[in-house]
Amino acid sequence: MQQTFKGTKAMVVSPHYLASAAGARALARGGNAFDAAVAVSACLAVVYPHMTGLGGDAFWLVCRAGEGKVRAYNASGRSAYAATLARYAGLDAIPVRGPLAALTVPGMVDGWDAVLRQYGRLGLAEALEPAIAYAADGFPLSADQHANTAAHASVLERYPSTASIYLPGGRVPKAGERFVQRQLAASLRLIAEQGRDAFYRGPIARTIAGEASEHGGLLSEDDFADHEGDWVDPITTTYRGYDVFQMPPNSQGFAALMALNIAERFDLSAVEHGSPEYYHLLIEAIKLSFRDRNRYLTDPAFSAIPLDRLLDKAYAAELAGAIRMDRTVDVSAVPQGNDTAYAAVVDEEGNAVSFIQSLYFEFGSGVAAGDTGILLQNRGSFFSLDPNHVNRLEPHKRTFHTLAPAMALRDGKPAFVYGTQGGEGQPQTMTAVFTRMVDYGMDPLQAVSEPRWVWGRTWGAPTQEVKLEGRIAPEVAEALRKAGHQVNVVQPWDGIMGHAHAIAIDERGFPSGGADPRSDGAAIGW
Repeated sequence: MQQTFKGTKAMVVSPHYLASAAGARALARGGNAFDAAVAVSACLAVVYPHMTGLGGDAFWLVCRAGEGKVRAYNASGRSAYAATLARYAGLDAIPVRGPLAALTVPGMVDGWDAVLRQYGRLGLAEALEPAIAYAADGFPLSADQHANTAAHASVLERYPSTASIYLPGGRVPKAGERFVQRQLAASLRLIAEQGRDAFYRGPIARTIAGEASEHGGLLSEDDFADHEGDWVDPITTTYRGYDVFQMPPNSQGFAALMALNIAERFDLSAVEHGSPEYYHLLIEAIKLSFRDRNRYLTDPAFSAIPLDRLLDKAYAAELAGAIRMDRTVDVSAVPQGNDTAYAAVVDEEGNAVSFIQSLYFEFGSGVAAGDTGILLQNRGSFFSLDPNHVNRLEPHKRTFHTLAPAMALRDGKPAFVYGTQGGEGQPQTMTAVFTRMVDYGMDPLQAVSEPRWVWGRTWGAPTQEVKLEGRIAPEVAEALRKAGHQVNVVQPWDGIMGHAHAIAIDERGFPSGGADPRSDGAAIGW
């Protein structure tokens, strides 16, 4: 196994090595973790365009050195003012592709502006320089982008503006060839010159709204002009001496904290890592947290979510008491998209940033807006058209969001910064990675590299199952089947597990980082 990277001052982890290098460059130029994080975020929007982009959302957890607290920025967009149940009358569900799927305002650019205005040192133009260069001059197309392009070529070819970018010359580009996005470079330059207003009140907003109007979409210039993200208090719990932080709703972050509260009721250090008992306990803890997540999660401005009760330790004890080693809990899974990019940065001053961004599905809605080069997300397709559903579609509303970055403090200082791609798998993998580091003493790279599982149901699948990586022993898979799990053994290193990354900061302040071997990422420390 590759060695964990350790630094003396700083660490950057992301799912693409060029994005990690962009973060390192920002730090080397005198920037701090916040500057570096925006540089990484923008670069990922260029070099991992099937996973994330300017047309998507983001969530940020930040901790400034010396403050001893974590803040959260919700950079997710709301539905269009025209997004009503009546607009989708006659449909059983919102389409997952096309103009009607692109019904929420992208929030990511607003997030860059908010983080840099509050904490940055270099400014937006300098943070965007690497992303602009890679978009204008090209970069070696990743194997992951090639595979996803091949798998979704039929979606990309539906829309000429999209096909011209992602299927150049009418073909799937090969891994390693130069991939250029000149229109996206022009949009990034405009944002670098004019700031967030270029996106929300200027030419980019006008182009996106005009394209939506022409092709039956819902987004308008007013939707963009009225968009604002929010600085909010994160939600938190404790786990074996650590203060663990997550995004509040509309993020599913509380499900990850609930799973930790349940897991804390068991002495995991006495359970052999990788044993059937290990997998069963964590799978059941996740399922119990998902039951409440599915019941309550939506935009809290539209429906109250009883977080005090859900995160209460006594309630966790009640849920833990329902776990039996010889049977499974009956919980329904909700199919979700899982293509996302997570990254993290810590610097020598003690600042830490944990952030995640996404288009929702691979290539989002599939619609690139006019000549902007910007793919629009399909996050709003997760709204329900059932008027009685808690996450029903309503105008100017945020939807149930899978994105959930994490951070853990020890004695008021960042100790672990971690997260993962993976939709339904995010709370599952975060629980695995964090408990591996805390309960089993693993370093970040080992924690993200060990065999993983994911429970749930993917789009179009008739059943919900536990997917186990093929490196997990056959006898473990058989024991889980006997306990009642429907088990599907997948590839030894399977992308369906998501791309997880983590940074640990030891008591001397030295950071170590692990980038998921399932990704194209890198951990860069010095």
